[in-house]
Amino acid sequence: MTTALITHEDCFDHVTPPGHPEQVARLDAVLNALEGMDLQRVKAPLVAADDLLRAHPKAHIDAITAAAPEAGWRSLDADTHMSPGTLTAAYRAAGAVVRAVDMVLGGEVSNAFAAVRPPGHHAERQTAMGFCFFGSVVVGAKHALDHFGLDRVAIVDFDVHHGNGTQDLVEDDPRILFCSTHQSPLYPGTGAAHEVGVDNVLNVPLPEGTGSKSFRDVYDRIILPRLDAFSPQMIIISAGFDAHEADPLAGMNLTTEDFAWVTARLCDLADQHCQGRLVSSLEGGYDLTALGASAAAHVHVLEERGR
Repeated sequence: MTTALITHEDCFDHVTPPGHPEQVARLDAVLNALEGMDLQRVKAPLVAADDLLRAHPKAHIDAITAAAPEAGWRSLDADTHMSPGTLTAAYRAAGAVVRAVDMVLGGEVSNAFAAVRPPGHHAERQTAMGFCFFGSVVVGAKHALDHFGLDRVAIVDFDVHHGNGTQDLVEDDPRILFCSTHQSPLYPGTGAAHEVGVDNVLNVPLPEGTGSKSFRDVYDRIILPRLDAFSPQMIIISAGFDAHEADPLAGMNLTTEDFAWVTARLCDLADQHCQGRLVSSLEGGYDLTALGASAAAHVHVLEERGR
């Protein structure tokens, strides 16, 4: 068994305006950092319509499709822009997570990492925002539940920004436990501890300047025990690396080693409850050097566990 790396060259065709932090170079940085690793490389398919409809209504999908420009950019808000290649890239990003779920639950690989863009965790049920268009990890989680008949899937999000879209998409579904650590106050302004869904959302907002010791303590005391009690049959990670001390969009002080540590702890829990079944998908991370190093540290742990 091994680790799957799922990506597609179409993800380079989502081109944002000059100076935008969610840039094509991010995917280059990640893929270059993963060169030489013993991974099963797989091309991401386009997401199937029925999978996308598990997370978003047809009206939202139609609106994003209609907004796709033939040239230049179309801005859906001040942060979220579409180029001619964006729609296909977004379909590949969601399709990558579904393919990862299929490969892991089908026993083809031990775990999988989707190196894709645009990211997805800010996309709400009917609103594209925060660089995101479709809730890719939720699409994958609901595919695991409905297609494979699982009863419990956990989504863990350690991106520095709260995954408001993920929360919006799962907060009424008790089959999914959503756990998030994120800087607060910070965009998008959601993720307070009192936001609990149907007792299936665990938000742990962290202050600016939070470093390794506090971050690891929160996982050991709060996040991991809640995951353990939920006893998930699969874990899906929203792997954002923008809590790194070098990241320009936030103010947390994590190191590359912290991402390796939290990945190992989540793998331990997956081994305990899920037969190691774990899928991860790229979210944020905007300092290219830190992003590449952190993604490599994350995937290196997956690779070691996948052998």
